[in-house]
Amino acid sequence: MELKKLNRDFTVCKVKDYSLVDLNTEYCFIGKTDEENSLVCPTSDVPANTVQRDDGWRGFRIQGPLDFSLIGVLSGISALLADAGISIFAVSTYDTDYIFIKQENYQKALELLTLSGHTVTD
Repeated sequence: MELKKLNRDFTVCKVKDYSLVDLNTEYCFIGKTDEENSLVCPTSDVPANTVQRDDGWRGFRIQGPLDFSLIGVLSGISALLADAGISIFAVSTYDTDYIFIKQENYQKALELLTLSGHTVTD
């Protein structure tokens, strides 16, 4: 499996609404429920109407597109990292999955993934 580093800092946040979110930024993941409006975006693009935020995330993309019939892709990576005590924040898109890891665990996570046979590219 090939993983591509996302060479920027990310923030996971809750926003009042999406009116100030720049949907044209390179990375913008939104999730809306009856209880919240969530956003994952580059830290430099966090909107002013953010209610809560958690900075210090780094990420990588599982190179896709991944077929919907594939089983266990995200599970395998998350289990490997969980066994090492590294938590993740995962986001799925139509084509692939993105995994975010707190900055202090990012390098260790990439080393573990490489040792387990994954290819990591810039």
